[in-house]
Amino acid sequence: MLAMSEINCIKTLRNEKGLSISAVATAMKVNWRTAKKYGDGEQLPQEKLYIKKGMMYEEKWGEIVSDWLEEDLKVKKKLRRTNKKMYEDLQSMGFKGSYRTVCNYIQEWRSAEDDELSKGHERLDHPEGEAQLDFGTMEAVQDGEIVDVHALVMSFPASNTGFAVPMPGENLECFLSGLQQLFEQAGGVPISIRIDNLTPAVKKVRKGDTEAELTEAFRHFQNYYGFQVQVCNPESGNEKGHVERKVGYVRYNFFSTPPVIRDLEDLGEKLEQQLKKDRQRLHYKKEELIEDLWMREQKQLLKLPEKPYPVFKQFAIKFNKYNEFKLDQHFIHVPRARNYVQLYCITYWDKFKVITNDGEILLTDARPYMKKRRFIPWKDILKDWLKKPRVIGHSRYTPYLPTRIKEYLTVPSLALRKQRINELITLLVNHDMKEIDQNFYDYIAKNIEEQEHPYGVNWTDYDALSPKGTGVTTHE
Repeated sequence: MLAMSEINCIKTLRNEKGLSISAVATAMKVNWRTAKKYGDGEQLPQEKLYIKKGMMYEEKWGEIVSDWLEEDLKVKKKLRRTNKKMYEDLQSMGFKGSYRTVCNYIQEWRSAEDDELSKGHERLDHPEGEAQLDFGTMEAVQDGEIVDVHALVMSFPASNTGFAVPMPGENLECFLSGLQQLFEQAGGVPISIRIDNLTPAVKKVRKGDTEAELTEAFRHFQNYYGFQVQVCNPESGNEKGHVERKVGYVRYNFFSTPPVIRDLEDLGEKLEQQLKKDRQRLHYKKEELIEDLWMREQKQLLKLPEKPYPVFKQFAIKFNKYNEFKLDQHFIHVPRARNYVQLYCITYWDKFKVITNDGEILLTDARPYMKKRRFIPWKDILKDWLKKPRVIGHSRYTPYLPTRIKEYLTVPSLALRKQRINELITLLVNHDMKEIDQNFYDYIAKNIEEQEHPYGVNWTDYDALSPKGTGVTTHE
């Protein structure tokens, strides 16, 4: 490309001196076409189109990541995929690029990020053996339905070690039972535990110089295990900032997309193994393995008692005229309740039982919140898939589909995918996804033959009518 001074010389020789194009080319020692372009042409500014190159733009990977980002905008921020999760999912699909390539694409896709302002909180010292505790709400998928998981997370700031236990709620029984499980995982009891004003633990919050008052049940639990309690000031989450970050770390690394689980015990085992594996990385500041730091800190923990503290709550029941009492915002029916003067309910974190004065058990069952589920909004999801049927192959919701329905939708033909998505949307008006899967052959499978044999002829049945041993096919 010529410099602007050379272009001006060509224009001067051509327009003011009147030289021919050949003479200009000879004088400026340029090609005839170049002399013609700048001598007679109008050099008007034009918009430049920058065509992005690379595997994220020239292959399918960019579209897949864009679909994920668009899909994640419709869920809560804490449930969105992390860059690492997207990269790992792409690798499982055959992606050969680097993690940085994916991050750069995501950064370009997002127009702006809100920067969190530093609040300049005072730095706190964390001696070995001191733990912090908090609940974090997350989601999992069980039997094709959404389950709310209340993960009780305990962190040790000195070594950056974390433990987590999934619970169905945040009541007293879940809180104390979860603490026991955390002690078992840690192999001991922390010297002190810093908590915020959790309802199961704190009866009255701290005001001015008045110390926080613990609930009687938590105080007995504390005395049994021998740990000290530090209660944060109201609205002062920075005082237990380490566990706040650990809750976020667990959520974004292990719950960025709701995992498929059999039950809470299954989820607890997976979470324990993942956090144990996570200790094989370097401490963000001390440049030592977290596992090595934890092995030293673990020696400071208090010894576990020989027997675990019995965690339950017992109360007298008041029945209505239908022989029902209320537990976890649900009415529980006890058929023979009117035959007794007084009955009692004993609640554990996962179950309850109704007993008489003599200890006879009249009823035992799982607590109502153990059965609490939320439907996945399949109708809205399918409507989005109808616009982009190719997204089914890599959508965050695809793993939650029943196996038969997933195979039914993931056919190569996009037109057939649309047709089948429409069928499911119609069925969802009167049936849920679990019912459709259970009655798959009645609701859906009969349509498959019609789609495979559009003229209503099943040639397999037709061939069965041909004479045996002839080997003749008559529908050529």
